[in-house]
Amino acid sequence: MKKIAAALIASLALAGCGGEDASSPESDISPSPSIVRSSEQNGMDVAKANSPAIIVDLDGAAEAFVKLSLAIGEHDPAFVDAYHGPAEWADAAKASPRSLEDLETNAEALLISVARINADASSIRGAMLEKLTRAALTRIQMTSGEVFSFDEETRQLYDAVAPHYDIASFDAMLDEIDALLPGDGPLHERVDNFRNSLAIPGDKMQAVFDAAISECRKRTLAHYELPEKERFSLEFVTDKPWSGYNWYQGGFESLIQVNTDFPIIIDRAVDLGCHEGYPGHHTWNVMLERDLLNGKGWIEYSIYPLFSPLSVTAEGSANYGIELAFPRDEKIIFERDVLFPLAGLDPAKAETLERLNKARRKLSHARNHIAREYLDGRMTRDEAIEMLMKYGLQSRERAEQGVRFIETYRGYVINYNLGRDLVEDYIRRHAVGRQTTWGAFRTLLTTPLAASDIAAAK
Repeated sequence: MKKIAAALIASLALAGCGGEDASSPESDISPSPSIVRSSEQNGMDVAKANSPAIIVDLDGAAEAFVKLSLAIGEHDPAFVDAYHGPAEWADAAKASPRSLEDLETNAEALLISVARINADASSIRGAMLEKLTRAALTRIQMTSGEVFSFDEETRQLYDAVAPHYDIASFDAMLDEIDALLPGDGPLHERVDNFRNSLAIPGDKMQAVFDAAISECRKRTLAHYELPEKERFSLEFVTDKPWSGYNWYQGGFESLIQVNTDFPIIIDRAVDLGCHEGYPGHHTWNVMLERDLLNGKGWIEYSIYPLFSPLSVTAEGSANYGIELAFPRDEKIIFERDVLFPLAGLDPAKAETLERLNKARRKLSHARNHIAREYLDGRMTRDEAIEMLMKYGLQSRERAEQGVRFIETYRGYVINYNLGRDLVEDYIRRHAVGRQTTWGAFRTLLTTPLAASDIAAAK
């Protein structure tokens, strides 16, 4: 693989040369003839017989990006989180898998082409497409065995770098939680025991989640008009590195899965209902399909590459969406008055649970520190587990699941807390009042903004 390719791209883009490799007749990434012109047509010296084509507009670049992403997915199964574009493109990617080296060459050429288009006519669409392509190139290089530091990886994939912390700075919050749940034994065990006392019984799980998701949906529909046929299916699964997942199917439909490897605590019903559903992932995907893919014809939104700048908005908005749908004390009131009785749990514990959750949220950035230290080789696996037990206030089993998540998704962890912080800050700058807050949130969901754009948006 080309170790210096990424360093050269910026200078090549400034020089205004390059293009996508379309010399291979079986290439399923090449744009259609109507959206390319040869180097000779551009008045450029043709030094090779198989000179790469130059993409001349964003529609052509977007098509090439989708096909590139599908091809990457044949090597990296986690890369394509959702796809609802032309079926023949996905079929072609499966029928004619391409080498990682070939894909790296194509990604470099596409990145140069998009940068050139943006230099000629800057647009918010083009800026995001350039960052998406850079992330795809980085993921190709990672899949090929190239190693990036944690911060460089997140910069290239997500356009974001998490702050660096002194891990001891989180100890004050541990002291606060210790006072909230006094007693003998390690703090993480006391927290785990308290939370497990509020686990949803298996025979109540469906009813509790149905009620929670219904409330999340009702609150979202009070502010947004979604397509009449939007819908989701709910499944309970096991043996996953995550607690919940939304698999967007296209056609305004999602499959939401909840992992039951560990007890599901009562507060997770609303959290997952909002995060995976309304106004979180499901709502975001529906809006992208309706407004950007169908409404504007932006084909790049027929695919969601998981390891891309889109994930900052995806996870950040999904986490912030919990507070948006249930502001102030409305979440704990709904849980206490509706979900606790439905699950047969003691509503008197609701206030303590809420105070605990507010304190635990302030510890969320500790996971970024632990992931960075572990993935950069400054912390062993056992040390990472111990740190997640301490600062994540988890049992060893849950901490081991957390390390599995870090090992599987690596720097993706920053999108949950840093992403939420960016979204919350954006909403505060752009909204006044609850209705306007929902309006600002919708603007964020339907505008192609990477992390640096969200932070800088006036």
